[in-house]
Amino acid sequence: MHVKPTLKCLGIEALSTAIEDIPVPTSAHVALPALRVALLTGGIDRPYAYGMAMSLATQNVNLDVIGNDIVDSPEMHTTPNLRFVNLWPGGSGKTNTLAKCMRIARHYESLLRYSASAEPRVFHILWNSKVQFFDRTALMLYYKALGKKVTLTAHNVNQARRDAKDSGLTKTAAKDSILNRLTLRLQYHLADHIFVHTAKMKNELVTEFGVAEGRVTVIRHPLNDAFPDTELTCAAAKRKLGIRGDEKALLCMGRIKPYKGIEHLLAAHRQLSERDPSYRLIVAGEVQKGNESYFGALAQSVKREVDDGQVILKTHFIPDSEMEVYLKAADVLVLPYNEIFQSGVLFLGYTFGLPVIATDVGSFREEIVEGETGYICRPSDPADLAAKIETYFGSDLYRNLDMHRQRIRDHARIHHSWGAVAGLTRNVYAKLLGSSGA
Repeated sequence: MHVKPTLKCLGIEALSTAIEDIPVPTSAHVALPALRVALLTGGIDRPYAYGMAMSLATQNVNLDVIGNDIVDSPEMHTTPNLRFVNLWPGGSGKTNTLAKCMRIARHYESLLRYSASAEPRVFHILWNSKVQFFDRTALMLYYKALGKKVTLTAHNVNQARRDAKDSGLTKTAAKDSILNRLTLRLQYHLADHIFVHTAKMKNELVTEFGVAEGRVTVIRHPLNDAFPDTELTCAAAKRKLGIRGDEKALLCMGRIKPYKGIEHLLAAHRQLSERDPSYRLIVAGEVQKGNESYFGALAQSVKREVDDGQVILKTHFIPDSEMEVYLKAADVLVLPYNEIFQSGVLFLGYTFGLPVIATDVGSFREEIVEGETGYICRPSDPADLAAKIETYFGSDLYRNLDMHRQRIRDHARIHHSWGAVAGLTRNVYAKLLGSSGA
C-alpha cells in the first residue's frame, strides 16, 4: 500500500541521516581540526558558491574561494577562515572574439600559476571554467600531478543530454556526443570524490560512467538563501509588477532555455485564461545565449497576451535586489521542464515559502510533497499542467497561503540546510586527507 509521505516523517528521516554524518559541533567542546581547501567556483552561480563558502568557513575549513567579480561579495572579504582569490582579469570593454579569447587565456594562466603554489591539498570544483573539455581532461590531470585531492560537485551528470545535444543524430553530433561522454568519464574517474544532489544522479554516475558507489555522496540541494529578503509584502510586490491583489499570479523564473518547456506553460496559461481571465503569468529570466530563436518564437506566440497584460515578460538579467519582488508577487512557482537533474530555482521558491508546481522529471517528485509544498504534473502536457494549476488555486494551500509560506520555509530549512551540506562535505575532505590536519 502506498502511504503519502508527510512533512513530519520526511523530516525525521532527513534529520536522522544528516545527524549520523555531520561532525560533532564545536559547541559540544570538541574542536574540529583545521582543513585547507580551494573552492573553484568557475565564476558562476554566486548563490551556491556563497552558501557553500559561508557554511564551510563556520566548520573550521580555511578556504581559498577562486572566483571573479560575479561571485564576489563583501562577505567574501570579511569572513574568518576565508580568502577570496579573483583569477579573472577585468574586462576591457572590448567584445570581439579575440579579446574574449585572450581574457580566457589569461584566466587559465592565472589558475595554473595559483594551483602550482597553492597550499590547500583539496581542490573542490563547484563548476568547471569556460573550456569544458580542457577542464575535464588536461586541468584535472594537472591537479592530480600536483598531488591535489580533487572533489567535484556534479550539478548535472550530463548537461548535454539534458539540453538534447547528446543524441548523435548526425555525424557531427555523434562525434560531439562521443567526445562529451569521454571527457566526462575522464573527469569523473580522475576525481577523488563526487557530490550529487539526488539518488538518481548517483545511479547515473555508477551505471553510465562506471564510477564506484563509494566515491559518490548524495547531498540534498541546499537552500538558495543568498538573496535579500526585506520587509516587502506580497501585496506590495504585486503592485510593483502591476498585478491586482485578486489576480492569480504564476511565476516561471530562471534562464530561458528549450529544456525548460516554457511553451507548455504558455499553452496551459492560454487554456486557463479562457476559463478564468484573472490568471497572470510572469516569465522572468534572461535569454541564455544561443537560445534567441527559441525565445523569439515564444514571444511571438504570446504577443497578444503580452499586449493585454495577461503575460508579463521580464527577459533580462534580474539583479539580486529584485529577486524577492517576483517571488513575493507570485502565488505559485511553475517549473514545466521537459528534462532536468535538479533545479536550484525550486529551492529558491521554497526559501521564500512559495509552493511549486513542477513536471514529473528529475527529482521533483522527491522534493515536492503533494498538496503540502506543491503539485506534480505530467511533462509536455499543457492540459494536465493547467488542471494541476486549477487544483492548486482551489486548495487550502492557496487559500491560506500566508500561513503555509512559513511552513514551507520551515520544511526547507529542515531538509536543505547549508549546515548539513557543509558537514557532509567537510567529512569527505577529512577522509581524503587521511589525517586531522591540512
